[in-house]
Amino acid sequence: MVVGVCTVELRLLEAQTLKDKRRVIKGLLDRVRQRYQVAAAEVDHQNSHTRATLGIACVSNATQHADEVLAAILRFIEAQDELEVLEYHTEVL
Repeated sequence: MVVGVCTVELRLLEAQTLKDKRRVIKGLLDRVRQRYQVAAAEVDHQNSHTRATLGIACVSNATQHADEVLAAILRFIEAQDELEVLEYHTEVL
């Protein structure tokens, strides 16, 4: 069993309030979970309306597959207009 883990630090470009941020992040997390069948949650910066850190985990039977899934998720997140990826870290266990 292989577990791929990724943390993604984001800047929300248009969020003016925590309510705006939560709407954007909830929608993004829902789409990521549904599209890629992974576990995903906001894990840091919950009280900042301009920043968020997401944690994403993928379980697979092959290291290459876990890497591919996490890379696809990163591309998906980077393609979102209302977000900027500041930093990310990927690890396969």
